[in-house]
Amino acid sequence: MPYYFIICRSLTYAQRTAAALERAGISAQIFRSPKSLAGEGCSYVVKIAQKHLTKGLQVLHQAGLDPKRVFVFNSDGRYQEVAF
Repeated sequence: MPYYFIICRSLTYAQRTAAALERAGISAQIFRSPKSLAGEGCSYVVKIAQKHLTKGLQVLHQAGLDPKRVFVFNSDGRYQEVAF
């Protein structure tokens, strides 16, 4: 099943992002960004299921936590950036 990585600029921002999602009933996990996604140094990702992306982005926007970038992790093992 595909899932989404919400890119966050810092651990604190990732923690705030995950907390906002959890409050809305969306399961979220924090990880260090894979090197192929980090690009500009150290960053973190918040992983959510595919079925929660639309609601999750709305929750984050309302909380003032708009993500930098969002990637989908496909079943073939590749990351693809998602326009939102």
